[in-house]
Amino acid sequence: MGNFYKDNADIRYYLERGIDWQPIVELAEYRFRAKDGFENADEAVGFYRELLELVGSFAADEVAPHGAAIDRFGVKLVDGQVQMAPEMDAIFEKVKALDLHGMCLPRELGGYNCPMLVFQFANEIFSRADASVVAHFGFHGGMALAMLMFAMREGSATFDSENWRLESTRFSDEIEEIRRGDAWGCMDITEPDAGSDMAKLRCRAVKDEAGDWRITGQKVFITAGHGKYHFVIARTADAKDENDAFAGLAGLSMFMVPTYEGEGADTKTLVTVGRVEEKLGQHGSATCLMHFEDAKAQLIGEEGQGFAYMLMLMNGARIGVGFESLGLSEAALRAAEEYAAERRSMGKTIDQHEMIADYLDEMRTDIAAVRALVVYAGYHEELANRHDMRVRMGVLDGDDETSVRRLVKTHRWKARNVTPLLKYIAAENAVKHARLCVQIHGGVGYTREYEAERLLRDAVVMPIYEGTSQIQALMAMKDSLMRIMKQPQAFATRYAQAKWRSLSARDPLDRGVARINALACSAQQHLITKTALDKVRSAHGSSWSRLAALKQEWNPKVDFAWAMLHAERLTRLLTDAAIADVLWDQAQRHEERRPLLEAFLDRAEPRAKYEHDVITSRGARILEQLRGAAKPAAKAG
Repeated sequence: MGNFYKDNADIRYYLERGIDWQPIVELAEYRFRAKDGFENADEAVGFYRELLELVGSFAADEVAPHGAAIDRFGVKLVDGQVQMAPEMDAIFEKVKALDLHGMCLPRELGGYNCPMLVFQFANEIFSRADASVVAHFGFHGGMALAMLMFAMREGSATFDSENWRLESTRFSDEIEEIRRGDAWGCMDITEPDAGSDMAKLRCRAVKDEAGDWRITGQKVFITAGHGKYHFVIARTADAKDENDAFAGLAGLSMFMVPTYEGEGADTKTLVTVGRVEEKLGQHGSATCLMHFEDAKAQLIGEEGQGFAYMLMLMNGARIGVGFESLGLSEAALRAAEEYAAERRSMGKTIDQHEMIADYLDEMRTDIAAVRALVVYAGYHEELANRHDMRVRMGVLDGDDETSVRRLVKTHRWKARNVTPLLKYIAAENAVKHARLCVQIHGGVGYTREYEAERLLRDAVVMPIYEGTSQIQALMAMKDSLMRIMKQPQAFATRYAQAKWRSLSARDPLDRGVARINALACSAQQHLITKTALDKVRSAHGSSWSRLAALKQEWNPKVDFAWAMLHAERLTRLLTDAAIADVLWDQAQRHEERRPLLEAFLDRAEPRAKYEHDVITSRGARILEQLRGAAKPAAKAG
């Protein structure tokens, strides 16, 4: 009997010590006033632990053994209906019996009332067992919770503050159906020729003569698209300025579309699956082409709010991909460790060979370091959302609304600041770790005898879905540089403090953290200077406040070429700095975390120096080619 929770000391650290659960549990439990809730945080965390132990045992014994069979069967489209592997169906019948789809739903809706963080840890555990299973699992309870959050945001949910209970909510029937395991939902955004560029979306929603919304169009690459409930981004107004790359976003609205309506002989199909994609990996997860033909739809919120509602889901989804990526990395590490401990070569097991030992140490360090950043983001995203819902539901419990809104802004900023970083590094590392797992296995890693090759195939999509790694890098670059332009003096102070700490801090680990931060600041300063060079040439040597005054004059499409070229390098550097900060905070609170920070710095400092060197000394040749100032180098041969 295995257990993917009990055998993971790092996840247990967060349940037992690493996370300050008190503020989350207080909000989840209505400050312990609900009659059917927990009486204190310790009691609640004890339940979370028991639930994750259950998930850990189920994932190890009931999911992981069937990964190969699920992969071999894949997903089939027969007479318009999606068929999944028998093993997949059996797994979800057992998940249904365990009531795991209601993990985060309030008790009033039949759920366990767990924080989203607990659900994310469960996702990581399921992902370690099988990537296809976790992809499907997330579109059950995750979409039920999304329905509730949409209702709260639009004001269609009511709360009884006197008795501390959710009184009513839109989509209550749909939520209950998903909680029981009888249905699931999906998010329909991507269209042909409109992937990351949402302003290009063309799926159209119009009102009919009866005043009902009707949607017509196609959506592609829809995970779990054979679900009953579709949250669809559709265009309700055209862009006013076709030359503005972002103008089309204001014309997008969010809708809920059931796959069919009516019962029995009166059933009418509104959404059809055009095909199931044949993919490199995650064969057990259905990725569908969807057809909407005059499909009756329910508007969520108001017209033009589609992009805002999408962002509400996307931020959490990207953190979710971080946890999923960690699960796959963990699976790759465990498979590599197990094989290396048994395979003998040159008189000893290969885990005793220096290069293999270094590979395994790198994987262990990467996983624990990235988990620290992912948990940090998940924690602040959770608090931001819970405080935001307090304001929206009017449940302030005597607190000043302004102060609560300030808490929302603070926690939202902390989560947003690292979300593109964690999505980037966790997804990229999943591919790197799966690749190392194959290499450690050698020739057999390239065969289907072992799971290494399947892990690699399953990992490759993670840097692509929920926003590619390149989109995350551009977001991180834009956010970091715009922050400097808005608050140049604060940046200058932060840079100076990092340089001073790198020389004067008493603790060598603190000095190492500061050195990485100083390199990140130096790289940002370099890119800001290169970006502004033409515009401030006549004001050479001017203060940072001069740059702030010029921010309105800059055109990102033209002036940010240097930063866009180095966006991924800057993202990796910013990520190392962010992880170092989080691990340093943990090391100050808990002595046992110091070895992890030491191992991380041992690898991150040389990496940061390299990224800094490339950012500050390379790039002119490529940009000259793009500007037409030089011809590309001739192809060899």
